[in-house]
Amino acid sequence: MAMRAPAAIIACALALVACKNDAPDPTPIETEVPDELAKGGTSDRGDATKRIGTPMEERVATIGLLNKRNNVSRDFEMKPGEAVRVGDVVIRMEACEKTAPWEMPQEEGAFVQLFVRERRGNESEPSWQKVFSGWLFRNSPSLNVVEHPVYDVWVKKCAMSFPGEEDSAAEG
Repeated sequence: MAMRAPAAIIACALALVACKNDAPDPTPIETEVPDELAKGGTSDRGDATKRIGTPMEERVATIGLLNKRNNVSRDFEMKPGEAVRVGDVVIRMEACEKTAPWEMPQEEGAFVQLFVRERRGNESEPSWQKVFSGWLFRNSPSLNVVEHPVYDVWVKKCAMSFPGEEDSAAEG
């Protein structure tokens, strides 16, 4: 029985080595998003997102990015399906939502993916690693946290409107 544990560890290690790394090669231009990271899955959203409120493709999210090493933060206004690159980081925003004005509690959020170009293990060259993929919420940041030692990402706003909001804005 003592021999099974090392054999299992070796089998797992061989399986991990056999995994293909689909990350794109680094590009020399530091602000150009690699094609593989720029493409999103926004084409198959169904009719649910078009029934009420601003259509998904017209919504705009404001996403914050913090580099913890140098304490530099930047804000990006992004539409669903867009990606932005800053150095070794790519942020891709797939969707943004907010609760209707008549619903409580009020919340805004976005489905965000974060890719970081870094070395893993004994790699000689850095490669793109997906470090986060999920919903981030403005008023509840602890529900889903980006866990990276250098970068932090958060949602600041999701700009969209609902039927009837235009009338109340015109009256006030």
